[in-house]
Amino acid sequence: MLRATDVAQSYGDGPVVRELSVEVASGEVVAVIGPSGVGKTTLLRTLAFAREPTDGRVTLDGTDPWAVGADERLALRRRVGMVFQEPGLFDASVARNVEYGLRVRRSWSERLGDGLRSLVGSNGTAGAVREALEAVGLAGAADRHAGSLSGGEAQRASFARALAYDPDVLLLDEPTSDLDPRNTAVVEEAIAAARARGIGVVVATHDMHQAERVADRAAVLLDGRLIETGPTDRVFDDPDDPRARRFINGELVYRSRAPPRLSGGREPGTWPASRRWRRPSARWSSGGAAAAAAAAAG
Repeated sequence: MLRATDVAQSYGDGPVVRELSVEVASGEVVAVIGPSGVGKTTLLRTLAFAREPTDGRVTLDGTDPWAVGADERLALRRRVGMVFQEPGLFDASVARNVEYGLRVRRSWSERLGDGLRSLVGSNGTAGAVREALEAVGLAGAADRHAGSLSGGEAQRASFARALAYDPDVLLLDEPTSDLDPRNTAVVEEAIAAARARGIGVVVATHDMHQAERVADRAAVLLDGRLIETGPTDRVFDDPDDPRARRFINGELVYRSRAPPRLSGGREPGTWPASRRWRRPSARWSSGGAAAAAAAAAG
């Protein structure tokens, strides 16, 4: 289990997130929802052990990576995968990109063995690469150059790269923010596949439709604090915090520290009534996502 307890994270001009407590168990999907700029990415980077918390602690199966030596900390980091908003693919084939995460997490002796096997046409990572590409619908794209992929395909390849090494926890930062409905549905199917494999998944998103489709539990992040956490149905149907209720209903006016004016006099974080989010009538299922993908493709 990955657990954050009373975590705060600060940069030069003050705290970005504070007093955060959240956890994700094996085979569970947790959605962190909130407007842009409230600290979702900072929270994920802290959960990924990329930056030591200013206060509080993050543990994986009870071990605090910042309380152990560098080698053990690296081993813990390798058990957590992260997919960023930008795919960040290398100038290589899709297969080589997906294989990269596997190679850097293997010991030098394993890497040497892989190199020797590749000389005779075999590779110890090939099976994992193939399975990961199949999970994101890119089974036929292994030999394509990464630069030839569409934006949606590139994001799916990035997801496959994190999935290939079978992490204990997978952190997704707005994984479908720039994707069309078909690619979004494929990524959501891959999230379901990760959950089925026992991987704990944390999805940071401002898309409340997506949060309700994919998550077992949801957490609302506003002003650097998690103001509501619980089962997804309860958080969306009957939140305890009035701010969470207003955010979910599209009624909350969220302002940055120095809000510029937008066209028409509207301020950032204000949702016109005609564009307010409306709760879907049915929960997400893998079949529903597949149907959405088929409809979009047709």
